[in-house]
Amino acid sequence: MNETKICGMLLAVIALLVITAPLFAHHSVTAEFDPNQEWTATGVLKKVDWINPHTATWVEVKDEGTGQVETWGCEGNPPSTYSRAGVHREDWRVGEVITMTCLAAKDHSKHWGFLKQIKYHSDGHVLVFRLGGE
Repeated sequence: MNETKICGMLLAVIALLVITAPLFAHHSVTAEFDPNQEWTATGVLKKVDWINPHTATWVEVKDEGTGQVETWGCEGNPPSTYSRAGVHREDWRVGEVITMTCLAAKDHSKHWGFLKQIKYHSDGHVLVFRLGGE
């Protein structure tokens, strides 16, 4: 083989590795979150980051002791997973009061978890989500 063909093949292999590397880096939900521990928070749904590789849902929660507003967040499944299940970005109704249930982070981050469920107080509607590897 001549040098040009070898360089071309080497370049193709490197490009393939670069493109597929994120697939190998993905982690299971239980790598960061404890399936035996969960928390719930009630507040106003402020924001939804509908992005890959995971969605993120943000709620403003009033601390009962201090009255201060704190932001709590949950990582969720990728948008494509929700879309295939018939759940879309519009189903996260920003501005409404919700209770979200999340798996607790293994590092004990008080304000972060993995999204399991959203319950809307306005009509009682509940969205229940499967965990990433289940």
